[in-house]
Amino acid sequence: MRRDIQPNERAFSSKEVAEEVGIATPTVRKYGQILERNGYEFLKDGDRRIFVQSDLEALISLRDTDKPLDDTAKDLVYQQKERLDRFNETEIAVSDTYENLPEDPNQLKEVLRFLVNELAATREMNVQLTNDMSQLRTAVSRLQQDHHSISSNIANSAQKTQVKIEKLSEQQMAHYETLLQQEKQMNEFLQAEIQNMRDEQKEEWHSQNDFNKRLEEAIQKPKGIWETLFLLFRK
Repeated sequence: MRRDIQPNERAFSSKEVAEEVGIATPTVRKYGQILERNGYEFLKDGDRRIFVQSDLEALISLRDTDKPLDDTAKDLVYQQKERLDRFNETEIAVSDTYENLPEDPNQLKEVLRFLVNELAATREMNVQLTNDMSQLRTAVSRLQQDHHSISSNIANSAQKTQVKIEKLSEQQMAHYETLLQQEKQMNEFLQAEIQNMRDEQKEEWHSQNDFNKRLEEAIQKPKGIWETLFLLFRK
């Protein structure tokens, strides 16, 4: 049973824990189940868990751990056991002190003075620990904000880079399509020019062939030279 709860120590509900630790309420229940599964002790009101400051610190450790949750829970259970053992030893020592108080008023004053000094030192230490914990919580919150900001910047930069890459790809594809179309048109034009040249050569060849035939026929017929040439060139 837990005996490390201080008088007037603040208790937190699951909703308040979620706000303090910065996690969702279902996550509070999940972390509580993991801790209990590994032997952690919570204060209970029936089946409802009651959280104190040390429990919040345990939940923060689970939130920020890089190890498997069960491994971290086992470490927290071990730390809680050590804390409870030390508290029980202190409680026993205080009980023994009260049972063996001296009857001499002067000695009793010395004992009470010692206890007052110890109480004051303990309170001062608790205040210091509370301040340190507050500063640590603030630092963790800032680190989380910085991490979120960096992650957002990286995501935005990656998205912008992706958009630029897609835009360049589209431009290159459009340029490639334009060049391909121009090459196709040029090829068709050259093919047409080649065909025209072939047709002209073929026509020239036929014309030359006809001329040669007429010349040959005119030479073979016995006519006057002038008549022959006149007929030949007239045709």
